[in-house]
Amino acid sequence: MIDLDKHFSKISQDQLKKFNSLIQLYKSWNSKVNLISRKDIDNLYVNHILHSLSIAKIHEFIDDTDVLDVGTGGGLPGIPLAILFPKVNFTLLDSISKKIKVVEDISKQLSLTNVRTVNDRAENHNLKYDFIISRAVSKMDGFYSMVNKNIKLKSRSNIPNGIISLKGGDLEDELKNFNDYKIFEISEFFSNDFFKTKKIVFIPYSN
Repeated sequence: MIDLDKHFSKISQDQLKKFNSLIQLYKSWNSKVNLISRKDIDNLYVNHILHSLSIAKIHEFIDDTDVLDVGTGGGLPGIPLAILFPKVNFTLLDSISKKIKVVEDISKQLSLTNVRTVNDRAENHNLKYDFIISRAVSKMDGFYSMVNKNIKLKSRSNIPNGIISLKGGDLEDELKNFNDYKIFEISEFFSNDFFKTKKIVFIPYSN
């Protein structure tokens, strides 16, 4: 059994059950569709699921928040967050149809009614959301200019609407053109060695 209840005190037994099922579903699907590096599949819980959930350590999405996961791949970080926040609306977007099919199947198997999918490029998607989330998709300059159009102006949360992105390594050069951002060290939340260089970047919306 995974120890998510150690990190998230409000998690229910039903949610823990879904996370355990999620691990099995990913392992099953990964043998057919390359979602996660074969050599990394044994580290699925820490390197992928717990990594995705680190976003919840910097912001607890309120009910009915609209979140867009850009370049979701096999559903990361969107699906783990959708399990953790069942009353938050997650849209998972990716241009690769076979990966979106995996997301749809996993969401169905886990009865996730708060997940919808979009098989398209982010440039073509024009709906608006409170937050854009991503996991090592691309350099922030290009990413921000691509998805800025998708962020709602008016915030309902205790922080401004914006981008929450999982990143790694030295971000100084990547963020040099941004005046307003926050960096959170994931190692402050989880002690696993994997997180020593992992960060969360929050960039509030600006028009």
